[in-house]
Amino acid sequence: MKANTAAIIVAILTCNAAVIFGQEAPLGSMTTPNGDERKALEGLKGTISGKIVWSSSRANSKHDIWIMNADGTDQKPLTNSPNNVDWFPRFTPDGSTVLFVRSKSGWAPENDAEMFEKWDLWTVSIDGTGEKKVVSDAVWGTWRPGGDSIVFARGSKVFIKSLAANEEKELFDAEKNFKKGTFAQQPEMSPDGRFLAITLRGTMRQTGIWNFEKNEWYSTGGGCEMDWFPSGTKVYRMNEGQGNGGTEVLQIALDKDGKPVSRISGLSIPKELRFMDLPGRRSHEYFPKIDPSGQWLVWGATQYGHEHDIADYEIYLWKIGSDKKSAVRLTFHTANDRWPDIFIGTPRQQKKETTGQPAGDSVSSVPGKQ
Repeated sequence: MKANTAAIIVAILTCNAAVIFGQEAPLGSMTTPNGDERKALEGLKGTISGKIVWSSSRANSKHDIWIMNADGTDQKPLTNSPNNVDWFPRFTPDGSTVLFVRSKSGWAPENDAEMFEKWDLWTVSIDGTGEKKVVSDAVWGTWRPGGDSIVFARGSKVFIKSLAANEEKELFDAEKNFKKGTFAQQPEMSPDGRFLAITLRGTMRQTGIWNFEKNEWYSTGGGCEMDWFPSGTKVYRMNEGQGNGGTEVLQIALDKDGKPVSRISGLSIPKELRFMDLPGRRSHEYFPKIDPSGQWLVWGATQYGHEHDIADYEIYLWKIGSDKKSAVRLTFHTANDRWPDIFIGTPRQQKKETTGQPAGDSVSSVPGKQ
């Protein structure tokens, strides 16, 4: 009887462990590009110089940060943290360092991004050395143009932090400006620091631009994952419920106050706003990122599934303005690949004894709460 009871307990524990493990992302396996995909990869070689980083579950079901050449060659892990989830990597402006989000312990799904106490922000050099925690209890970290400060979210609030001075300043509070229970997701300051592009979640589901000078909100409709073109005069974001695979990337021009030039309402999307929608069956796009030169778009797309940290997303690259059919698939693996970033050119080498970050914005010079 005792043996049977022990066996039952072991079975239950094993089942529970399987359920817990099943919540993590698949390790997956390599796949083989078809003839057209191989030809596109070969044609890309020699036409682009730079690096791409992204989050992948191919070696760790919780995700590590990976890095490759911008033409898709030399794919390798940048971090190795089997007990943590590493995601949302972002290059410094000089390409020498990567900022990323790391779970404090164990598996935490991307849907828990608003639970900021589960996450910290870390940096690592592009050679994989010098890992360092730079902000506690934070997500969605991005660099300012000077490379010495970062913008990030904690629940409803958005902050900027000077890494040199180790000082934080609150920029925006979604609950104060909208409704209780509203979260700030992926906040992106404009290059000149006058505006904040942001996705609202929780009690509000909307994207928009916050004008710091006027304290005014300009809606850019639904969707998510909004960021700036390098010019600072327009933004791009995901549009959901439309597009070849149920999603598409839009581009939205703004006036001098940050207000959308074209009206965006419901499912009515003007043709000039449609930016990228892959042809073919693998056209469920997410995670768009434009390089600082404004020439290249990198993103992820899947054919089946939707969950951002579990589904079989692959990384794509497109020369902006060219035929959409010319987009090149860079990864071929059934694991989850998401949130790429791209740096064009030769990354600056860092000195080992310093952060290697150039001077830039000071926390006291940006808008927001004192």
